[in-house]
Amino acid sequence: MTIRILLVEDHAVVRNGYRRLFDAEDDMSVVGEAASADEAYARLVEHGADLAIVDLNLRGSSGIDAIRRMLAREPGLRVLVVSMHDNPSYVTQAMRVGALGYLTKNSEPAELLDAIHDVAAGRRVLSPDVAQALAGAALDGEALLSRLTPREFDVLRLAASGESPCAIASTMHLSQKTIHNHMSAIRQKLDADNDFKLLRLAARYGLIDWSASPA
Repeated sequence: MTIRILLVEDHAVVRNGYRRLFDAEDDMSVVGEAASADEAYARLVEHGADLAIVDLNLRGSSGIDAIRRMLAREPGLRVLVVSMHDNPSYVTQAMRVGALGYLTKNSEPAELLDAIHDVAAGRRVLSPDVAQALAGAALDGEALLSRLTPREFDVLRLAASGESPCAIASTMHLSQKTIHNHMSAIRQKLDADNDFKLLRLAARYGLIDWSASPA
């Protein structure tokens, strides 16, 4: 059987590289491409797919939201994340919304092809660097951000990047009241009573690049 693949990646050069790699395989076919969560959902509705390869850094809403929405539409879709992040918080949230596999972009092409076959068959896959990061987090204790739901995680990520509640609501297709409720829940779960504490936590766990953040 041919594995029908949906590419969800906001860099066209990367998508072209994937397509060339998969075109050389007899049992893989790219049926659609998307650069955002909204496009990913639309391409899935339009073309269908057996497996989606998803980056987490997308235009607007994140790959985590894209995964959640696509699986709500097509529960049988298999999802493989290929991301620059090996941060345990990202891995945990991606798996919570239904991803079966998680590779970093440091992975070799042969490793990606093997992961596609495994995920298409319903097997869970982690690249060695991701597995090591998760093991380290387990030894150090559960990451604080794992207390958040995937949607709260996305709200925090957008807020930490400087987005206003109005912009976050628009990006995530939610009301501003819902965003404010999520922010209240986030502060309570993370024991952060002000925005500066939230920014420190976001920087500490790799949600933003804040080189001046305290250790």
